[in-house]
Amino acid sequence: MKQALFPDVPRDFPLRRGVRAALRTIHIFTTGVLVGGHIFGQAKERLFGWLVGSVASGVVLLATDLHATFAFLLQVRGLLVLVKIVLTAMALFFWEARVPLLVVVLTCGAVGSHMPGALRHRLILGQGMFTGDRRNG
Repeated sequence: MKQALFPDVPRDFPLRRGVRAALRTIHIFTTGVLVGGHIFGQAKERLFGWLVGSVASGVVLLATDLHATFAFLLQVRGLLVLVKIVLTAMALFFWEARVPLLVVVLTCGAVGSHMPGALRHRLILGQGMFTGDRRNG
């Protein structure tokens, strides 16, 4: 079971880099519109499709990372994804704080994407036990 979740060499799939670039583009676009819509007070009904697009593209991106190795969740970038998920979910329970919460989520995404690769790919948990995915893209 360990080898299935945490392979010694992260798994790949055809056109991985291009697929992930397209997914990231969709995710950034839909999330930007969603956050902007909340900032400018758009009705929930107008933002629902953008929410679906943002969540769906994020889930598929996460799935591609987990396909490579579940060690992704133990890396700085994976932990940032978990923080972003928790903060986004908090917006459901703290609706009046949704704009600052979503801005923090967007900020975490931008900082996480642009930090040096050595830090972004660092294993926080399981060093020596697991091999993280150090590929870009």
